[in-house]
Amino acid sequence: MADNVLGTKVVTQIGILVRDIEKTAQEWADFLGIEKPKIIVTDTVDIAQTEYRGSRTPARAKLAFIDAGQLQIELIEPDHEPSTWREYLDRHGEGPHHIAFVIDGMQEKVLQLESRGMPLIQKGEYTGGRYAYMDTFRQLKVLVELLENDK
Repeated sequence: MADNVLGTKVVTQIGILVRDIEKTAQEWADFLGIEKPKIIVTDTVDIAQTEYRGSRTPARAKLAFIDAGQLQIELIEPDHEPSTWREYLDRHGEGPHHIAFVIDGMQEKVLQLESRGMPLIQKGEYTGGRYAYMDTFRQLKVLVELLENDK
């Protein structure tokens, strides 16, 4: 049996692209019988250090996080700047975008996935950590997001 590339098998999040986060967040809240989640906006490029396909991008998105027990649902409404979110929404419409894993050793994991033909699409920083979207669609039929939280 092959080694586990990421060091975990636990999916921690499913990301869903939406065109209207306010409406979709309320729909999820009603569906789950919870309060509507708070909607936040990602940091500006000077803070987030966002790179898309190897170049800096001012892309931002509205996000809402829903605790669904063992899994987090992330709703994402991107702006119109170049990003994996915008590209995917324009090509495929609303719906699932990625599954996420919390990992340790971001640079090492990115290099391991790239060596398997799964290139980095987008990366950035958030308060308390960093993320990387890997193009695993050809192999896994979904994008994988790596999340590394500061210790």
